[in-house]
Amino acid sequence: MKSLKKTAQFLGLNRSMGAMLVMVILLGMGEKMGERFLPIYLLAIGGSVYAVGFLNALDNFLSAIYSWIGGYVSDKVGYKKALMIYTLFSIFGYLIIILFPSWQAVLTGAIFFISWTALSLPAILSLVSSTLKKEKQTMGVSVHSLIRRIPMALGPLFGGILIQMYGILVGARIAFMVALAFALLSLVFIYFFIEDRQEEKLPIANIVETVKSMPAELRTLLVSDILIRFAEQIPYAFVVVWIMQSNQQSAVNFSILTMIEMAVAMIIYIPVAYLSEKISNKTIVSITFFFFTIFPLVLLFSKGMPMLMFAFVIRGLKEFGEPTRKALIVKLANEGSKATTFGTYYLLRDIVVSIASLFSAYLWTISPQVNFITASAFGLIGTLIFIAYGKDQRATL
Repeated sequence: MKSLKKTAQFLGLNRSMGAMLVMVILLGMGEKMGERFLPIYLLAIGGSVYAVGFLNALDNFLSAIYSWIGGYVSDKVGYKKALMIYTLFSIFGYLIIILFPSWQAVLTGAIFFISWTALSLPAILSLVSSTLKKEKQTMGVSVHSLIRRIPMALGPLFGGILIQMYGILVGARIAFMVALAFALLSLVFIYFFIEDRQEEKLPIANIVETVKSMPAELRTLLVSDILIRFAEQIPYAFVVVWIMQSNQQSAVNFSILTMIEMAVAMIIYIPVAYLSEKISNKTIVSITFFFFTIFPLVLLFSKGMPMLMFAFVIRGLKEFGEPTRKALIVKLANEGSKATTFGTYYLLRDIVVSIASLFSAYLWTISPQVNFITASAFGLIGTLIFIAYGKDQRATL
């Protein structure tokens, strides 16, 4: 019993954290069963390659808008009510896709469910900030990131099996039906088991005032992060196309690659969270940015399954310092408006990145090589800027 208590203390677990983690698994499993195959599903029901590019741009644009909305709503009504509202959003989106099997309906439904993470993350981080001591917040964010990878790994596997068994059209719709059921179950779970111990609220500033209140360290990180996300998002929607069409791999094989990515990320989260208390943020985040930069190049030269597996190990390693970066944003934010500051950071980042995502379809029509190399070039610039100008702060600030 003592050992379990010590483990829980080390990991920053309490009742609210535990309830939130179960919710993340339920919603994540449903979401990832169908979401990772949306590009292939879009093509199968008559959408063009530009519809795929638009879907990815839509995801990034909505992530930007929803991040700020999610933070504002969370600071306004509390993270528990906010999470219930966001889950209802997803349920509505799933219903649209299930009832109307057309590529136009997919894009419409995606407006409501594809960016649940963006909506909910400020509320979840507000929960972490409100229920954990400052020295344990990085660990709390890391545990959330680790648990979030469980459905990210298993969801695509189950979705891939459904597609393998029933074909893309039927299998994807069944996956969304399962996602709807999990979302309904999550709604019940949020209502009965998540406590709302919100920090004392301050008057919520507008976007301009929030940006002005950001410390210089946060602004430098933001600039570098934008360029790094170019490296991630330019090839993002076409990774599944590259693997399944260009490399003739099955949906199950793609799911296995995704599981490898998630397994690597999960393995490193807790050790890196502990390491973040010993070495500087700059070192940890710089290593993270390096893996973001090289993944598109490694993927470009990956033709068979063994090399693809290695590429997805690299893709998993890009999560090396992500929890540290997220926790630092929250710690540097003003008390009483942490969710809003976090949401504003993501609003600015993802609006810019959504432009790169829309441009990605044009790069792909030139050639996959142009798409991947351009992505890595942006990553290299972002990494060098952060190494040159990023502040050497520790995650325990």
